[in-house]
This record gives sequence, structure tokens and C-alpha cells, in this order.
Amino acid sequence: MYLTYFNGQWAEGNVPLFGAMDHSVWLGSSVFDGARAIAGRLPDLALHLQRVIHSAERLGLQCPLSVAEMTALVHEGVAKFPADAALYIRPLVFGREGFLIPEPQQSGFALTLFDAPMPPFTGFSACLSRLRRPDASMAPTDAKASALYANSTRVMREAKERGFDNGVVLDSAGAVAEFATSNLFLVTAAGKVVTPVPNGTFLAGITRARVIALLAEAGVAVEERTVLPQELDTAVEIFNTGNYGKVTPCVRYENRQLAVGPIATLARDRYLAYTELA
Repeated sequence: MYLTYFNGQWAEGNVPLFGAMDHSVWLGSSVFDGARAIAGRLPDLALHLQRVIHSAERLGLQCPLSVAEMTALVHEGVAKFPADAALYIRPLVFGREGFLIPEPQQSGFALTLFDAPMPPFTGFSACLSRLRRPDASMAPTDAKASALYANSTRVMREAKERGFDNGVVLDSAGAVAEFATSNLFLVTAAGKVVTPVPNGTFLAGITRARVIALLAEAGVAVEERTVLPQELDTAVEIFNTGNYGKVTPCVRYENRQLAVGPIATLARDRYLAYTELA
């Protein structure tokens, strides 16, 4: 089920938003964010809504609603679903007017909620992509911009063609940035938990930050540092964090099988416990 708020009303289905001359359609000026409702609980909702406002500003747009106004709409929309629903919450800001440069005050807004069950904790496979993430001087990497997802989908297509579910993307210097669709963590043979340090080539996600904090509370320190691709070849655990699956283990990297390990399991359990308080 899709439910979208647009132009002051809620409607079901894939609601039409754009005209053929809208700036976002032909010049790529749209941003979005992703939050979740899990049985009515809304973990870190305000942070996701604040980020969509920031993302819009980075692309020369202006979100027409405040965090408080969007929060009220989210609660209104969630109440239209069953109480135990697992939902994806997607605010979208898009350019309408302007030639080359969008007119910020003409930005459009839509909020879509849709059924998205949490994926099972069984894991996914991944390979090393030949593609790279752009630097901040090349693209709006500090925004959750729709235009950046052309890069992600290229990585995903490449991985699928090779028989994998996802791909690990490097930055322009050859260090690990993230998975195509989520942030990356690994556990070294020495037992260190590591994640790539934010360097302007990828979004350091809200769920990523939450998991780092939750692991710290459990006595597990996470090192944020430069990660070289060869470290993935010897890692004893690899897992991701992101809004869709929150914490998901990688159970095959290239030709090597990996276990669903204790750190990924702890991170997942701690996150789900955290949602009970959200």
C-alpha cells in the first residue's frame, strides 16, 4: 500500500507529482530521506526530517514544511495503517521552476508512506565494484540527492550481473566508501570493529551513527578510519547499516563465505531494543 500526502491531501497509489517541464524531471533537482515506522514507533524521525531540509538547501531548494509540520503529517499518515505495520517514510522535496538554477521558493513537497517489512536477518552477498563514489568537488555528496542514485544503481546492476546482491564502492583515492545502498562495517581478525571514516564521498547515515553509539554503550568501540579494500578479504564479519534493513550481515563477499557474526547480531539486537523506546 502506498499513501502520499501532496498538495494538502492524502491519496493512495503512485500519485503523479511532476510536469514535463518541472526542474526536477529534466535537471535532477530532487532530494529525499528515508525513515521508518516500526509498529507505530518512529526511531530518529526528527533527524531524518532535519536532513531532508539540509539536503534541499544543498541543491538550491527550500523545503516548504518545517520539521514540526512534517512530523505531524508523519503521525497522521502512520495512523492510517494497521498498528503493527512496518513502513518506509519518504519525504521528497523537488524543484519545479527555474532554468538551470531552480527557484527555491517554488520547491514542491510530497510525503509517501508505504509497506516495507523489515528484511530477514539472513544476510546478503557483495562484491567489489569497479565504479567509484564522486568527491564533494564533483557532486552534492553531502545531500541525499536523487541524482546520486544513478551511481548507486550502476553499482547494483554491475553486482547483479556478477551474481551478487550488492557492491562495495571505493572513493576516488581507492579506499572503501560504503556499499551501493548503505554504510559498511567490518570486524578484523584481531576483533576490531571498523567503519570508513566520513571523507565527503558518502553520507554517514543516521542509522550508522545510532549503531556506533549503541555499540559503545555495550562496551564495543567502533574505529572510524580509512579502510583499504584488501581488509575486506580478511574480515571475519562484514555488515551494513541503513534505514531499510537497519543492520544486515554480509554472508558472502566475493568468493568467501562469512558467518552471521556476534557483532552484527549485537548491533541488530541493540537497535531493535532502541526502537522500543522511540
